[in-house]
Amino acid sequence: MKVLSMPRLVMLVIFGLLSVGGSLTAQESGSAQHSYDQKIRETFDFAFGAGNISLPGNAATEGNAFIPPTAFPTAEYCSHCHTESYHQWRQSLHSNSFREPFYRTSVNILRDTKGIEFTRHCDSCHNPIGVVSGALTKDAQVDRSFDRDGVTCMTCHSIQRVQPTVGNGSYLMGLPAVMVDEKGNRVPGLVPDAEILAHPERHSKAVMQDFYRTSEFCSACHKANLPSQLNDYKWIRAFTAYDEWQNSKFSKRNPLTFYSADLRVCQNCHMMRVVPTEREDGAKRGTFVSHRWLAGNTAVPFYYGFDQQLEKTKEFLKSGMYMNVDFFGIRKPKEDEVFAPLGSTPFTLAAGETIETMVVIQNKNIGHSLIPEVRDLYEAWVEFEVKDSSGKEIYHSGFLNPNGSIDERAHSFTNRPVDAAGEFTDNHKVWQIHSVAYDNTIQSGRSSLVRYQFRIPPDAKGPLTFSARVNYRHFRQSYLNNVLGPDHPAYPVVELGERTRMFYLGTNLPGVQDARDNPDWMRWNNLGISYLDQLQYSQALAAFNHVVSLRPDYADGYINVALTQLQWEKYTEARPYLEKALALSPNNARALYYLGLVERRSGNPQEEIADLKKVVELYPMSIDARRELGISYYQGHQYEEARAQFEALQGIDPDDLAAHYNLAVLYRRMGMKQKAAEQAAMFATKQVDPSSPTYSLDFLRKHPEISIESSPWHVHQQLPPSPAGAIAQVH
Repeated sequence: MKVLSMPRLVMLVIFGLLSVGGSLTAQESGSAQHSYDQKIRETFDFAFGAGNISLPGNAATEGNAFIPPTAFPTAEYCSHCHTESYHQWRQSLHSNSFREPFYRTSVNILRDTKGIEFTRHCDSCHNPIGVVSGALTKDAQVDRSFDRDGVTCMTCHSIQRVQPTVGNGSYLMGLPAVMVDEKGNRVPGLVPDAEILAHPERHSKAVMQDFYRTSEFCSACHKANLPSQLNDYKWIRAFTAYDEWQNSKFSKRNPLTFYSADLRVCQNCHMMRVVPTEREDGAKRGTFVSHRWLAGNTAVPFYYGFDQQLEKTKEFLKSGMYMNVDFFGIRKPKEDEVFAPLGSTPFTLAAGETIETMVVIQNKNIGHSLIPEVRDLYEAWVEFEVKDSSGKEIYHSGFLNPNGSIDERAHSFTNRPVDAAGEFTDNHKVWQIHSVAYDNTIQSGRSSLVRYQFRIPPDAKGPLTFSARVNYRHFRQSYLNNVLGPDHPAYPVVELGERTRMFYLGTNLPGVQDARDNPDWMRWNNLGISYLDQLQYSQALAAFNHVVSLRPDYADGYINVALTQLQWEKYTEARPYLEKALALSPNNARALYYLGLVERRSGNPQEEIADLKKVVELYPMSIDARRELGISYYQGHQYEEARAQFEALQGIDPDDLAAHYNLAVLYRRMGMKQKAAEQAAMFATKQVDPSSPTYSLDFLRKHPEISIESSPWHVHQQLPPSPAGAIAQVH
């Protein structure tokens, strides 16, 4: 009888192919996964296309074959040598991605409303083993004990490839293996610890891939859309954490960012190297990459009592690295006069007068937006408070009501998706979304100006204490109530950034600086960015002119002035500022990009193409530069060159509407009718429904208390005092 190696023996037991006392043939070995796959296919509901195992998700397997859940070695098995990683993972959101009650509430509504087959869209990321094993079908007989582990060790470490920038679980799952043989072939099944320790390089080759260290790896799940198969409506973008990173200063792929930084991928922030306290054979030189994936989820560790994960998450969020809060200026509406930047400019305050405080919130060091991903569930908002020296409250916005809900007029960084009836899609029923009433997120590297107008009481006693803080709660109060009932404990509110300043009634002299303040030129720059995003071009121009006067050597200051002119469609006025920037910083890609747009408007196609070609050479992953160069070539009847740019653009962002539209036209001109039809169909699918703003307007009419948040710029004005029992921010 042939002697079986331990890995092959375990593999056969897993697949149920080895009988007691029987011998193994090569044919039996090769048919192991095939037999399981055929068994699942007998009853599997291919509801969205013959043979596609994951639609409306995008998960795939090698050979398009179902993988038995027992083929995935458990996390406990991995913990033999990776004890520290295991304990970190057990408390992480990845580990609890499926079992935790918040996700289960939403996905169960989808299951019960539309059918279990629709949950493949969500579970391609939240429960990959459930998808690739064929468990998500009616009357499935698959043992789902894997549900408790969510995204387990061998989920990520079995992925062989990702479709970057696609999302919805766009990975290719291989048959799990913790070892390769002496020829480099993957060996499915469990392997004795001693064998792994004797050949660690063969273990590493089986479970590690170079692309695991890239943002593209994370993009498989940290980017999502809502396809028509899910919502019976049309394709809608859901969230784009990966795209936001790609457009940030940290990716080094976008020349148009307001600031620059060293390259940082997702793992640099969310898998920082730490010193293990337990056995960790993966450590190198005393450290290893954290498997806590610290980010913004405080609710799951709070729910399960994972105190260590919760405290480390709070520390991560409260580090002060990510947000900057700046009391920038005070405006006196009666005189329409602004005193700024505070600390550098003298001003007076008087009891009885009305003032407007200008608070600039800067997304300083986050590689994506605040808030990324499912903004309808999370809460981030500004709490602004003014008190006199006796402690009397003069103004308070963003407080917590006695029932735990946020002051409905607070300035928030969330959104409000709505359905076809103009109602908020509560409980994260994403398949009902038809429009977004507003979205106040702050993109990476950008800033938001928040205005508070109030009257200083005649009897106020100075000095006055102004405080502003950006608060964050993982899950809004109403969703917590929906999931847990109204009597649950208060969930953590974490302070992401804070600033407190004291001002006197009477004269306030300059020179009272806060060590955390940016230099004045940067404070003006952040104000200008805020004005740009709020479509206030005159004010933005004035702010950027301050930057130029304070930093005449700063090329981006001149570019920002030019950008404001371009947004205002004043192309002639923009040119001298771009030329000045290029004199200070030759081959500055950002200046060249905008100069190319000026040349286009000026009727200089050769100069236009030359400028944009240079940008593409310097930044080949620039979405904007590829798009504009493609347009330039098309307008010059250089169709092959235009096609090359738009095809390259689709390689970077497969959802770019300009690429779909222009390729549809170009392919048609070139006689490629099938490809033209495909691109035209994708353009029609992904363009915004022109009737969708109607749904948003319906919602805003029903909710005047928050409709102000949909305006690009607005002022929060004084209302009656905060209610008795209002809750201060929880630290």
